[in-house]
Amino acid sequence: MPTLRASRDDDVAAITAIYAHHVLHGTGTFEIDPPSSQDMAARRADVLARGLPYLVAEDGGRVLGFAYCNWFKPRPAYRFSAEDSVYVADAARGRGLGRLLLHALCQQAQAAGVRKLLAVIGDSGNAGSIALHRAVGFTDVGVMRSVGWKFGAWRDIVLMEKPLGAGDSSAPE
Repeated sequence: MPTLRASRDDDVAAITAIYAHHVLHGTGTFEIDPPSSQDMAARRADVLARGLPYLVAEDGGRVLGFAYCNWFKPRPAYRFSAEDSVYVADAARGRGLGRLLLHALCQQAQAAGVRKLLAVIGDSGNAGSIALHRAVGFTDVGVMRSVGWKFGAWRDIVLMEKPLGAGDSSAPE
């Protein structure tokens, strides 16, 4: 049975490998070249320095997926809105790990003060990620057509959102 936990420094190699597979074989990310372990460690440190969650799913000591959120945009007015990222190892897909990770991420993001979690999903054909977000309560916002070029084709971005906690019903503290 997989367990979810906060990521640790020693998870970076596995996180890097999982993400590299998605960069090289998928359209969920618009990166073209896989980042190095040092790049991924710096990205993780940036998320954690902002007080935001960075989680892993593991089974038998092996990291099978990861999820984190980071501020949607750097301007102060956006400081209550974050964008989620969820990646599962190719061999572990279809086991419900994405849903477990995203559900836990929503809870921890809310605890960190996030009021709106945003999904910026690469490729409108990414049925798995779209279904995952809908299953966890995200709603459709819209589609930005042909904004990325990857694998010899134009790719859309699907935008989804989920209010957390009080959402926009009250002023943040």
